[in-house]
Amino acid sequence: MADHYEVLGVARDADTEAIKKAYRRLARELHPDVNPAPEAEEQFKLVTHAYEVLSDPVQREQYDLGPQQGFPGGFGDFSDIFSTFFNGGGGGGGRGPRSRRERGQDALIRLDVSLADVIFGVHQEVEIDTAAVCETCAGNGAQPGTEPQACDICRGSGHIQRTVRSLIGNVVTSAPCGSCRGFGTTIPHPCSACAGQGRVRARRTVPVDIPAGVDTGVRLHLPGQGEAGPGGGVNGDLYLEIRVDHDDVFNRAQDDLLCTLEISMIDAILGTTVTFPGLDGDVTVDVKPGVQSSDVLTVKDRGITRLRGSGRGDLKVGIHVLTPTKLSSKEKDALGAFAKVHKAPEPRIASFQQGIFAKLRDRFF
Repeated sequence: MADHYEVLGVARDADTEAIKKAYRRLARELHPDVNPAPEAEEQFKLVTHAYEVLSDPVQREQYDLGPQQGFPGGFGDFSDIFSTFFNGGGGGGGRGPRSRRERGQDALIRLDVSLADVIFGVHQEVEIDTAAVCETCAGNGAQPGTEPQACDICRGSGHIQRTVRSLIGNVVTSAPCGSCRGFGTTIPHPCSACAGQGRVRARRTVPVDIPAGVDTGVRLHLPGQGEAGPGGGVNGDLYLEIRVDHDDVFNRAQDDLLCTLEISMIDAILGTTVTFPGLDGDVTVDVKPGVQSSDVLTVKDRGITRLRGSGRGDLKVGIHVLTPTKLSSKEKDALGAFAKVHKAPEPRIASFQQGIFAKLRDRFF
C-alpha cells in the first residue's frame, strides 16, 4: 500500500499548508480533464485519497499511529496487566475486523387464503419484494474487476488503539476505525448497481405449502427465505401470517363448518332431501318431517382437516324454516282446513333450557 506522504511528496512533519500546496500541484498535472492517460487517472485517485486523509487532523493522527501502538516503557508487566484488563483480555487487537457479511433481517408478510383452501391445504407461489443479493457484484459491494482494499488508517485491523499514560500505568483503549467503520477494508469503487451494499431490492417468488387446518393468526416459518444480508451475508427467515378470508355461506368453529339451510314450512312438515354446494363438493342432507327452526343437522367428516392430528371436523347445518307472509285466499282456506284437522298446542312461554335460545346457543357455540 502506497504511503500517503510519499504519494503527495511531502515530509511526515509537513504542515497543513504544505500538504495543500502539494495536492494542488499534483491535481493540476493528473486531473482527467488535463491528463487523459489511464495511469494518470489512477494516480489522481491515490493523490486525492492521500490528501483527504492527511488534511483531516483526526484521520492523519490515526494514520500516523497505525493499527497498534506499543507501550512507551517504564511500567513493565504492570502496564500489560492494565492493558489486558481494559481491552477484554487481548489488547483489542485479537478481535480482528468485523465482517461485511451479515445475516439478513427476518421478513413478515400477511397471506390471505380462502376458507376452501383451509380444508385440505394449498400450494401457492407468493411474490415478495425484499432485499436480494446483487447479481452485478455477487454481494461483495465492489464494482466488477475491482476488490475491497485494506484500510490505510487501521492497516486492515478494523480498530484503532491509543495508549493513555496514567498514575497506575499505561491503559490501552481500542475503538472501531472511523475510516472503514471497523470492517478493515474500504471499497474505493462501489458497485454501481447496489452502491456498495451487496444487495438490491427485488421481487421474487417463494413457493409455499399452506397446511390444512390453519386459521387466522397462524404463522408459517420459512428458514432462509427472508432478506439477503449485507455484503453477501446469509438470508434471514420469512414468516407468513395467515388470514382466512370471510365466506358468505360458511363459518368456522374450530374444525367444524357451520351453515344455514332455509326450507319452506311444507318441507319442514313433510320432510325433504336437499343437495347444496359445499366448499369441497356437493352436500346432501335428509330433513326429517317435523324439523324445527334452529335444529342442527350434522354431516360427519365434511368440516376442516385438523391441523395437528388426523381426520376432519363436521359440517353443522342449522335449519331455518321460512314462514310465508303473503297467502292467497285458496292457501288460507287450505291452511284453515289443516288447522281444523290438526289441533295445534296453545302458545306458551317455554323455559330457557327448552326454548329456541337454548337451541341457538348450542348451534353457534
